Amino acid sequence: MTVMETTPAPTRSRADRTAPEVCATPPPPHPRPEGRDHYTISEVVAVTGLTAHTLRWYERIGLMPHIDRSHTGQRRYRNRDLDWLNLVGKLRLTGMPVADMVRYAELVREGDHTFAQRRDLLEQTRHDVRARIAELQDTLAVLDHKIDIYSDRRH
Repeated sequence: MTVMETTPAPTRSRADRTAPEVCATPPPPHPRPEGRDHYTISEVVAVTGLTAHTLRWYERIGLMPHIDRSHTGQRRYRNRDLDWLNLVGKLRLTGMPVADMVRYAELVREGDHTFAQRRDLLEQTRHDVRARIAELQDTLAVLDHKIDIYSDRRH
């Protein structure tokens, strides 16, 4: 299952339609084309910057979908897994708790009938991110003010 399959096309409220979609970027291009997209864990480490330990942990806690294995038992990641890891990375940046990320992954695996629950979870995260951005903007205003004070005294 790819990120595109797990996330329905965004619908924007009337108020949101005038605001730009700041984070509406597609995932990065895949290193290999579909059909030739078998990656070892060390290749995924190189592409994502995650550690092998983290990848195994994600799998163990249910954050990663089932990872294919080679005939020797080595993990074989696919482009869809890279897409999923990209999404997980974005969710981590939002500050979403790991338990909520795991819940989201469970909802994805349960199927399309969970779209509303997934949307609710993502909307709550968006609310939290917007609150954090507002808090950071206030903090930035204080810093700018203090810098202006010190800049004026230098002259």
